[in-house]
Amino acid sequence: MNIHQVGRSVIVLAAGGVIYAVFTVVPPVEGLGNLVRIAFFHIPVAWVSVLAFLVSAVAAALYLKTRKMTYDAVSACSAKLGLGFCLLATVSGAVFAKLTWGAYWNWDPRQTTIFILLLIYGAYLALRSTIEEEEKRAVIAAVYALLSFITVPFLVFVIPRMYPSLHPEPVLNGAGHLEMEPVMLVVLAAAVIVCSLIYGELLSQGIAKVNSRQKELKL
Repeated sequence: MNIHQVGRSVIVLAAGGVIYAVFTVVPPVEGLGNLVRIAFFHIPVAWVSVLAFLVSAVAAALYLKTRKMTYDAVSACSAKLGLGFCLLATVSGAVFAKLTWGAYWNWDPRQTTIFILLLIYGAYLALRSTIEEEEKRAVIAAVYALLSFITVPFLVFVIPRMYPSLHPEPVLNGAGHLEMEPVMLVVLAAAVIVCSLIYGELLSQGIAKVNSRQKELKL
C-alpha cells in the first residue's frame, strides 16, 4: 500500500467518523430540530467551493507569470471541482429550503448569489471548451479565472448580508459571535477539514489525469 492509498483510507475513515458524529453527537436545535444536520454537509461543501475557486485564481495568476501549463491544469481542475462543490451546496440548500420554507427555491439573496456564481464558473468551463489552441485557451481562461474570483467574496459573504433573508444566521454572525454549541463547532470543523481533504485528493487525481493525457499527446 503506497502513501496515496494510505491517504485515501484515512480520508474515508475520517469521513465515516464525521458522518457518525453528525447523526449521534450533534443535538437537535431549537427551531430546526434534526434539520440542522444538513448544515454539516452544506457548510463544508460551500466552504470548499470558495477554496477551490481561490486555488483556481492563484494557479491562473501563476500561469500568467510563468506560462507553465501545469498551473493551467491546476486552475482548470480546481475551477471544475469548485463548480461541483458549489452545485452540491446549492442542492443541499434547496433541500433545506423545501423542508423549512416549503419550497426548493425562493430567490432568497443567498440562493440568488450562488446561482450567479454557478453561471460565472459554468461559463468558465464553457469558454475553455470552445478554444482549441492550448496556449490561447490557457491565457484567456487564466484572465477569466482571476476576474471571476473577484466576484466570489461579494457573492458569498457581502451581498447576502446586505438584504433580509430567510437563511439562518451564519456560524459567524454579523456581530462576530459564534452561533453554535462547542460540540457542534468541533464536528463542523472536522467536517470542513474532511471535505477539504476530499477536495485535495480529487484535485490531485484530476491534475495527474491531465498531465498523463498531455504526455500521451506528445508521444
